[in-house]
Amino acid sequence: MKKLMRRLSPVRVTHSTQYSMLRSQPPDPATKQRSDVPHGHFPVYAGINQTSTRRFIVSAEMLRHPIFVELLNRSAQEYGYEQRGVLRIPINDVVFERVLESLRQGQEPSSLDELI
Repeated sequence: MKKLMRRLSPVRVTHSTQYSMLRSQPPDPATKQRSDVPHGHFPVYAGINQTSTRRFIVSAEMLRHPIFVELLNRSAQEYGYEQRGVLRIPINDVVFERVLESLRQGQEPSSLDELI
């Protein structure tokens, strides 16, 4: 993957007007990301309803675990693939915390039922 990124990253701009078109716009304060999310992580809201939702900062490495993929599928079933904003997972926040902890410790639960 790193080799592919290195091959794709050398983009050369030869004309200064092209550069001005490629520059990003100043960040909009309304859409500004929170600064407490470190590089390689993403925010996730876990909870069954709006009142019991908690925010978690999750490592991108968690995306490779089958149990996390199952959680993402549950989110897609509940909210659809076109949900905007922060990722929301419809699971009890305590159970989600157990899932994250078991994955951090290297344990691979076969299903969410083991953690409930």
